[in-house]
Amino acid sequence: MQDQIRPVSTNPFQPAWWLKHAHLQTIFAKYLSPNQRLNTEAETVPLPDGDEVQLNWLHSENSSDNAPVVILLHGLAGDINSHYIQAMLAQCHALGWTAVLLHFRGCNGKPNKLPRAYHSGDTADAALVITQVKRRYPNRPLVAVGYSLGGNVLLKYCGEQAEHNPLSAAVAVCPPLSLSACAKRINTGSSKLYQRYLLGRLKRSTLLKLTQFTDFPLPLTPQQVQGFSSIEQFDEYYTAPIHGFLNAQDYYQKASGKAFLRHICIPTLIIHAKDDPFLSDDVIPKASELSPHIHYELTSGGGHVGFVYGSPLKPKFWLNQRIPQFITEQLPK
Repeated sequence: MQDQIRPVSTNPFQPAWWLKHAHLQTIFAKYLSPNQRLNTEAETVPLPDGDEVQLNWLHSENSSDNAPVVILLHGLAGDINSHYIQAMLAQCHALGWTAVLLHFRGCNGKPNKLPRAYHSGDTADAALVITQVKRRYPNRPLVAVGYSLGGNVLLKYCGEQAEHNPLSAAVAVCPPLSLSACAKRINTGSSKLYQRYLLGRLKRSTLLKLTQFTDFPLPLTPQQVQGFSSIEQFDEYYTAPIHGFLNAQDYYQKASGKAFLRHICIPTLIIHAKDDPFLSDDVIPKASELSPHIHYELTSGGGHVGFVYGSPLKPKFWLNQRIPQFITEQLPK
């Protein structure tokens, strides 16, 4: 008998009638999301290899001793300005929860100190930050929420930690659990629009590194970087070799989060939309690939980190309700 997908939530997401299409959900979520910018406190965390990452802390005046501390992991080329990060920070603030955003290397508006950057399977930096936050707040529940690339990093980390996970719960939104399939998906049809945008940002950061390091360890020229035409090509000639992988396929195979799902030992929510233009059906796990601690929700619509419903005059964002709801359900009563 073929594996069946675990059922979606009893209250599954239904996209707004005026934003039925996946591309509309994906694109307009950014522009419809209200401006909820909050003041955060930046902290630089040194890393063992001489590099550093930046954390942005949101401390709530109404936070109680048993309120959760929420660690946020952004997506590819994301940062504190990403609409989904701003939305979650606002939700945490409203609930009296402490929140902290981990900027992956070089994503805080300044180049990082090494030629390497970050990638979809890079869990070492997240592990270090999670450990430090747990030491700082030993008696409060620690929860992590990852979006897209950050969701894959989070699920891989949780699988690696297994029963030793310091997190109390985790949420992954639209994680690219099969990287090879996703690289092919984003290089087809209208999804190429997103690839062009992301690739442009990746090219700019890499070109900056070529000028930053006169002894750059890879045989790359600015002309070669400018000539990259796909995410897979970028991963083949930069991401994979700079991070110690043989090639793009070696990187995709070792960094994809799907193989780590069965080892997860904490309550974990995974949200995918069937119409996500970034992801192919290969990201959808079989029931046999899921740990019993995972609640998997597959919605028919929502795009990539979209999930907009409501009226044109009062759009609402399902993730803003669903994620805090799941976290609240996992907190000690």
